[in-house]
Amino acid sequence: MLDVTLNNKVKNATVCTGFRRVGKTYILLEAIERLLKTYSREDVIYINFEDERIIKPETNLLTELIPEIESLFGKKPKYLFLDELQVIPNWSKWVRRVLDSESIQIFITGSSSKMSSSELPTELRGRAWEVKVNPLNFSEFLRFKNTKIDSLYSSFDFLFNEFLTFGGLPAVVLSTEDKKQELLQAYFRTVVQKDITERYKVVNDNALKTLLKFLINSNYITISKLSNNFKSIGLGVGKTTIDKYISYIKSSYFMDELKMFSPKIINQLGYPRKTYFIDNGFLTSLSTKFSKNFGRLFENLVYQELANENEELFYWKDNKNREVDFVTLKDNKVDSLYQACYDITDEETFEREIKSLFRAKKVLGCTNLNLVFFGKTDFPKSVEGIKIIPASEFFKI
Repeated sequence: MLDVTLNNKVKNATVCTGFRRVGKTYILLEAIERLLKTYSREDVIYINFEDERIIKPETNLLTELIPEIESLFGKKPKYLFLDELQVIPNWSKWVRRVLDSESIQIFITGSSSKMSSSELPTELRGRAWEVKVNPLNFSEFLRFKNTKIDSLYSSFDFLFNEFLTFGGLPAVVLSTEDKKQELLQAYFRTVVQKDITERYKVVNDNALKTLLKFLINSNYITISKLSNNFKSIGLGVGKTTIDKYISYIKSSYFMDELKMFSPKIINQLGYPRKTYFIDNGFLTSLSTKFSKNFGRLFENLVYQELANENEELFYWKDNKNREVDFVTLKDNKVDSLYQACYDITDEETFEREIKSLFRAKKVLGCTNLNLVFFGKTDFPKSVEGIKIIPASEFFKI
């Protein structure tokens, strides 16, 4: 993934962003291994800023870094690989100074959206190339498990249901089923502690954890409804605090929200937002519901696939509760509509999904209509202009 920049003479930083444990560090170490076939160890330096030996992550660690390396090895490095750099204050100003004054290529990882290309500090705008790292998609999941695609279809249901239930975080994929939930819960605790509580100095830890439970068990949210939920359990948490905590959660890549699509911004703001999560494993391991909601899990998977390919996603709903799960935009115009339906064998469900697409087509003026489903059916590839897409095709096996 970093091959493009290993011999790049342009003085830009490469920033690997994404949720914790998706494989950002692995990508850096793989690049380092390739470089060490050509360069000496002194030329290629790797530092993990979450190492427990770094007691106080302060700016002077960076200020003194290159002089210390030069003092130790007698020369400056050619490549710097800096893992979880965002824990150091003023990191972006230091990176910009090094890019301007040194002949050193810099590679960075970060588990905060503040390091993404859309939110980079001003000093690095135009000076950083982002590599977004996501959990494994289904085709990557199959390769990771060393499953041959030629023999796949006899076991498609089993494998897809494993992916649907436990998601695509690499270590979870390779774990035995009895360890998957334990590992996912451990990841969740780390994200809450390191990427939210410590990073943003959250004082009311109980309110944050309660909010996360509300979000995981909710399809739609409004700040007012969440505030009422807190009141119902005897916790007085202000709307401003709730909104702030949600922004912290989103910055860790754990969750995202979709607004309802409307040409009028005021309508977008007035409707509930829909919640989606970085990996299905968290919905399975953290939900308080006793039975799996396969419909929600499937919709979350479709969201992940579409979000990786589209910068702007919305949902759509009218005043008769006819709803389309996903609206994609291209050049500020509605480009396509998607319904995610785990089971379309129920005639009533199928009719509801189709009618909602037709209504949205009329209101939004979009003719690219799609229904993604799981399971083996005899449905044709299209129904009245709507593409009927099986999961095996949609998830690009």
